[in-house]
Amino acid sequence: MSVPTASRYPQIQENIAQSWRELITNMEKSLDLLEEDIQEASEMSSMCTSEWCEATEHVIDEVANSLFSISEPRWSSEEDSRKIKELKVKVHDLYAKYKAASGK
Repeated sequence: MSVPTASRYPQIQENIAQSWRELITNMEKSLDLLEEDIQEASEMSSMCTSEWCEATEHVIDEVANSLFSISEPRWSSEEDSRKIKELKVKVHDLYAKYKAASGK
């Protein structure tokens, strides 16, 4: 077993950064899907049942908790930081759209 040397740290950091970016990309895709569902519900009042509301609010809470618990790697780029900030704003906006669609 070899001890990691300083020469291996760039590869380790890159592996973590790639995983982090993949997580952020998938969080963004999830928020997009959620936004579509909320938009559809706002256009069709019959979708806004209490069951739909409970499920949607639960999903928004889970996504928000996951998003706000992400720790940015210290070597993340300015673009990475901007993306996570945008997603935090988006989840806040989606919650407001959900509230409007649900009539709460």
